[in-house]
Order: sequence, then structure tokens, then C-alpha cells
Amino acid sequence: MLKQYQLKNYNFTLLILIIAISVMGILFVGSARASVQNKQIIGLFLGLAALIVVSLIDYSFILNFYWVFYIVNIILLLLVKLLGDDAGGAVRWFEIAGIRFQPSETSKILLILFFARFFEKYKEQLNTFKVLGATILLIAVPLYLIKEQPALSTSIVVALIFCALLYVAGLSYKIILSVAAVCIPLAAIAISIILQPGQTLLQGYQANRILAWLQPDQYSDLARQQSNSIIAIGSGQLFGKGLNNNVISSVKNGNFISEPHNDFIFAVIGEEVGFVGGCVIIILLLVIALKCIQIGRNAKDLSGTLICTGMAALIIFQSFVNICVATGLMPNTGIPLPFVSYGLTSLVSIIGGMGFVFNVGLQPKKY
Repeated sequence: MLKQYQLKNYNFTLLILIIAISVMGILFVGSARASVQNKQIIGLFLGLAALIVVSLIDYSFILNFYWVFYIVNIILLLLVKLLGDDAGGAVRWFEIAGIRFQPSETSKILLILFFARFFEKYKEQLNTFKVLGATILLIAVPLYLIKEQPALSTSIVVALIFCALLYVAGLSYKIILSVAAVCIPLAAIAISIILQPGQTLLQGYQANRILAWLQPDQYSDLARQQSNSIIAIGSGQLFGKGLNNNVISSVKNGNFISEPHNDFIFAVIGEEVGFVGGCVIIILLLVIALKCIQIGRNAKDLSGTLICTGMAALIIFQSFVNICVATGLMPNTGIPLPFVSYGLTSLVSIIGGMGFVFNVGLQPKKY
């Protein structure tokens, strides 16, 4: 379980990057909502403690319990459905000993670990109908439970992470092209149907959010959140209005954005530190993801590569969705910006999950 690792293989550069962006996140969360800043600080220390502990445990040993991870994940998602708390029309949390917990965030890490071992075990049979069918069934169950919370954006990110893992595991290009040939036309048809008056393909808040994004002038009330976010980012110009500023014209200070400390933290970043500050955050996220990929390329086995691939995909896809929503490039949906947005479960999960990447890095393949 524990091995003698060489200190030179510990990626301190990556650790510094994680701490740097998390500290920046604490500053932005404090500016957006000072009352939760202390909790975010606690989340950082808990996450770093988890990272250090996990990084020193052989990931090959941990992956022996991959079915336990899958079952625990399903149980947690079911508990949300049975005992979850409603917040903003969604049931995504439940309390454990007075601590609010969001299983959909830990689900990403648990599924990465599960499929890292599953694909390693069945890599020779991956392109067979039997294994692919079992794989689709295994990912469909947690995706359905997450979607029903409802957390459509999270389920989309989980699906994208799964696709990245499947591709790196060795999915045949023939299968990829066949699926693309079917899915791309279907997506085009679905979008054209959604744009039709009186469409029935989507209902409720999801349809309203998409329509508000496509036709903001006709759905001004529903589009106000994103419109205010875009105004906030634009008003920051090159260097922003300053962290914790008291500018009266500030969109954040005027409470024109709900969840500025969470889903729309990038609006706060754009307004307070401007284009330059926003680019710094994006570059940090990109470099962290690239570091994960670099470590994965030198992993001793496929499961190590897949762990690093999954973490990189999580950071890239989740950051992309969050920033696109804040800038109006995608329909409004709630998903945190990795390492930056407020949320103890999210912060502890992703920093703790990075511990597996560090352990992969401590066991590079021998040439």
C-alpha cells in the first residue's frame, strides 16, 4: 500500500499551481460573499490534507476496490434522491452530521477511479459488443441519477469525462466515426426542433434556459442573469475595478448576479481583475490540466494514464462549461469553476482527486 517514493518525483510545481489558484479562489469568493470565505479556507486545507494522504498511497492498491467505489457512488446518489435537500428547485445535497454534502461532485472522482481500473482490466476486449454494452450500462446508471436531481450540466460533464477515458483506453476509430455520423445529425435536428414555436422536445426550466440563450430579447427576464454577467465581465475592461471594490456601478455590489460566489464566480473575476485576471485564471487551469496529461503520459500502466486523463478532462470540460455560461456562449446552467468557485464538496473532491495524479507521478514508467 505504502511505498518508498523518491522526493524528486513529487511534482511540487503542480502543487504550487493548485495552491495558487485555490488561494485566488478564496479571495474572489470572499469578495463575492464574505460570509462563506472562512468555509472556503477550511475546504482548501481539507483538500490539501486529502491530497497529501492520497498521493502517498499506491493507486494500484486503491484501484483494487474499484467496485466498492462504484457501489458507494450509486448509494450516495440514491441518498440524494431519497433524503436530499431542495435548493433552488434542485435536490443535489444531503446532510451528514450537520455537514452539507453534494455527491455529484465526488461522483466524478469515483467514476474516474472505477473506469480507470475497469478499462485496464478489459483493455483487450474493449471494442467487443459485450464489454462496450456493459460499459454503457455502467455509466448510464449514475448519469441518470445525476440528471434527475436535476443536474443536467454535471451529467454532461461526467459524460464528456467518460468519453475522454473511453477514447484514451483504446476505443476503435470505426466506432467513434459511426457514433459521430449518427449523433451530429441528431443534434442538428434537435436544435432545429427546439427553435420551433410550441416545441415539446424540452419542457420546464431547461427549455426556458435554452430559449432565453437563443432568443434573449424575447426572454429578457430569464436571460437577465447571463446578461448581467456579461456586463460585469465587460465593465472590468483590461485590469478590472479592483478586488473588494466599493464602486457603486459594480454589477456584483448591486446584487445583480445570483450565486456570484459559485456558478458565476467568473463574472466577479472579470469585473474585479479584468481581462488580464481572467486570462490568468484560464491559463492556470490549462497548465494544471496539461500537467495532469504530462504525468499520465509517463504513467507505469494504463490505469495511471486514465486517472490523469480523467482529472485533466474534469478540469478542462468543467472550466469550459462554467466560463461559457458566464460569458453567454452556452445556456445558463449551474456548475462550479474548478478550484475557484465556493463549495466544500467541490473543492475537497477535486484537490483530493489530484492526489491520485501525484501518486501516478511518483511511480513513472521505467525506460
